[in-house]
Amino acid sequence: MRCVDVTRGPHLSRCSISVSVGTRLLVVSEPHDSASSLLRVLAGLSRPHRGIIEIAGLSGGWERRVAYIGPEPGIHAWMTPREVLDLAAGLLGLHGAEARRGADLALDWAHVRPEEADRPMSRGGASVFQRVALAAALVGDPEVILLDEPLRALDETERTRLLTIPGPRRTVLIASRYPASDAALASHVALLRNGRVAMLASTAELRDADLPLSMSGICELADRRAAEASRHAGPVAAAS
Repeated sequence: MRCVDVTRGPHLSRCSISVSVGTRLLVVSEPHDSASSLLRVLAGLSRPHRGIIEIAGLSGGWERRVAYIGPEPGIHAWMTPREVLDLAAGLLGLHGAEARRGADLALDWAHVRPEEADRPMSRGGASVFQRVALAAALVGDPEVILLDEPLRALDETERTRLLTIPGPRRTVLIASRYPASDAALASHVALLRNGRVAMLASTAELRDADLPLSMSGICELADRRAAEASRHAGPVAAAS
C-alpha cells in the first residue's frame, strides 16, 4: 500500500508513505487530526485534492479489500448485530452460505455472544456497538484494515486481544492519540508532522534507542534522525 503526494485540506500536505504487506503500523501525528485524515482518505471516505493512492497493487476498485473502523461505530440502535453483518455482507456482494459463514466467524472473533446477536443494539452498551463494528469490518476478510481510535469502550487487555487480528499478509493501520496503549499491536510506527510523514520506523528501533512507544518517545526518535541527517548533509552542502 502506498500514497504519493496526497493532499487533503489543512491536515495532509503532499503526504507520501509506503507500507509493506503484513505490516502493523501505528500512525500518530502533530496535529492529531492528520492521522485520522490519512486513514479516511485511504478508506475512500474522503477524496484527496491531489496525489496517488495504491492499495493491493490497485489504483482503484479496492473497496472489498479494505475495511475501516472509526471512533464512532455508525450503527443504528434499532438493528441487531446479525442485521448489521447481513448489511455489511450484502454491500460486499456476499450472500447465502458465504455471508452466513463470514458473519458467524466475525461475531465469534468479536466476542458477540449468540444471545446478543439477534436483539437490538439499543439493549447493549457502547462495548457491544464497538464489537459489532469490528465484526462488520471483518466479515469480508479484508486485506487491509484501517482503525481510527477503535474500541475505546473496552478495557486495554480485551481491546488488544480483539485488535490482534490474525493473518500474516493482513496489513493493519491504527491511528492513535495514545500510542502507549497500542504498543502490543504495532510492528512499526509513522509520525506525521504538519501533514507529512516525518518518520517511519520499526518499534524495535524505539526499543534499541531506549525510548518508549509514546508521543514523546516517537518524537524524540524523529528529532534524533533529523539531527543525524542534518549532520551528514552539512559537509556535502558546504562543499557544493
